[in-house]
Amino acid sequence: MTATDSGAKAPWHFWLVVLLAVLWNGFGGYDYVMSHTAGDSYFRQMGMTDAQIAFMQAYPSWMTGVWAIGVWGSVLGTLLLLLRSRWAFHAFAVSLAAIVVSLVYGYLLSDGAKVMGTMGTVMNVLITAACAFFLWYARVMTKRGVLR
Repeated sequence: MTATDSGAKAPWHFWLVVLLAVLWNGFGGYDYVMSHTAGDSYFRQMGMTDAQIAFMQAYPSWMTGVWAIGVWGSVLGTLLLLLRSRWAFHAFAVSLAAIVVSLVYGYLLSDGAKVMGTMGTVMNVLITAACAFFLWYARVMTKRGVLR
């Protein structure tokens, strides 16, 4: 399949990945907004302990910024994927870089791993893997001419 001026035809799996990205990253955006607007009540609703809530409330402002870049970078990447823009790759790359910084903070610079427990580690693995997948997929679709 060759790319035309408007780009190659999107394969069926492209739309499935876009749907998954909308659901996954849409929830990430929802979680970020609720964490900052509903605070403790949202955290409790999500099953967090008092120690976990205290850890989240003690985030340094620079980490809140990193969190925002990670979440909204993936949301932007999803929108760009939907628009079939090759810039989706770059948005997911920035988001993945922010995730790596947050992992360094959580596992090396604080006691986040201990406080958040096994479920926190599982979520971090899932978030990192999902972002890495969307980054990889955007790269593949760019190379195939689907993203332009």
